[in-house]
Amino acid sequence: MKCVICKIGETQPGRTTVVLERGNMTLLFKGVPAEVCQNCGEAYVDASVSDRLLKDAETAVRSGVELEVREFVPAVSR
Repeated sequence: MKCVICKIGETQPGRTTVVLERGNMTLLFKGVPAEVCQNCGEAYVDASVSDRLLKDAETAVRSGVELEVREFVPAVSR
């Protein structure tokens, strides 16, 4: 897909880092699958990955996490 930020580059499958913050909590996910622009580096995470990140962040908030770094691990297919 054409990058909507730089309007020049095309995206390709890759990995990115996503930082989520809420109040005093900061949660950093490394190795998140995304479409990454080869020109500017902008990353686009699909809806299913985004949903999972938000659910994990909600769990972290409820458990009292203030700062955490996680490696993104794909869900196991059954």
